[in-house]
Amino acid sequence: MSGTIALAAGAACALSATAVVPLRRLALRWDLTDRPGGHKAHARPTPYLGGIAITVGTVVPTVAVLGFADPQLTAILLAATAISLLGLIDDIAPLPAVTRLVVEAVVACGVVLSGVHVTVTATWLDGLLTVVWIVVMTNSFNLLDNMDGALGSVTTVSAALLAVTAAVQDRPELAMLLCALACAGLGFLPHNWAPARIFMGDSGSLFIGFTLACSAVVLVVGRDPDTVAAGLLLPTFVATFDTFTVFLTRALAGRSPLRGGTDHVSHRLRSMGMGTRLVATALGAIAALTCALWLVTTLGGVSPVTAVVAAGVVAVVLVSLLRGARVHSPARPPHAPQRIRERRR
Repeated sequence: MSGTIALAAGAACALSATAVVPLRRLALRWDLTDRPGGHKAHARPTPYLGGIAITVGTVVPTVAVLGFADPQLTAILLAATAISLLGLIDDIAPLPAVTRLVVEAVVACGVVLSGVHVTVTATWLDGLLTVVWIVVMTNSFNLLDNMDGALGSVTTVSAALLAVTAAVQDRPELAMLLCALACAGLGFLPHNWAPARIFMGDSGSLFIGFTLACSAVVLVVGRDPDTVAAGLLLPTFVATFDTFTVFLTRALAGRSPLRGGTDHVSHRLRSMGMGTRLVATALGAIAALTCALWLVTTLGGVSPVTAVVAAGVVAVVLVSLLRGARVHSPARPPHAPQRIRERRR
């Protein structure tokens, strides 16, 4: 099985890396670009559609090897593909935030009905909690796509370490999906490394967030509450911390959390003098640390409670480091629609 996974991973990387080229040309031809302006750092229109390469690079090799034999994995693949399509539509013709949230919730319900849900209360509330968590994490990863290479770095290391965790838990099918996602992200990353030649757009960031969120849930099904907390928070630490930081600071300042701004963790690191590439590397390193901590927990090296406390210490350290960062979250004009999506800096 390991040889098959390695072959699928190589195919995922190659497929993602090569598909980016025609997709970039297509986006430029159709004018599907993110244009400079405001507080955006890029100097010229940069095409979207890179997320399609990540989706194709992940789904095609996985289905080619595994087919649709596993009901839970099939549900995740179909749902994540639908979420990627939702993101693509939003990239082409922006959708209202409520529409996006409703569709994401419905699709997440399909995954939950396949048996992918946490087991905290042993009641119907577990399904509801899972749907809410998947939707929140899907959009948290979407918000994390705000700087060249940031989400690509986090995706590559998070999916890779989650794949190892899945293998340790004797879930080879899930390990293959995650390995394909990691390698698809790796194939895309050189095209998105600063200065980016293409952005993944919502089609990629929503797909990544949904897939990682669902995979994290699979790995804690049937486990005790302490393990569930560790298994959900540690693999998604960077996205969770970023969203929490933004929502809290904006709430305290009386600003809408759904409006764009340059007050994310990545922007705060930039304001402290770090370059774009270093910021992406730092976020990837933090993700690697917390995902590795979850792997060690799975292996029995530390207790789930200790792991969560350790992640809390990391969060406190980050808060202390970022306190002096000078950022701002400009309000949009009254006629501008509120969006969940965060455009480039």
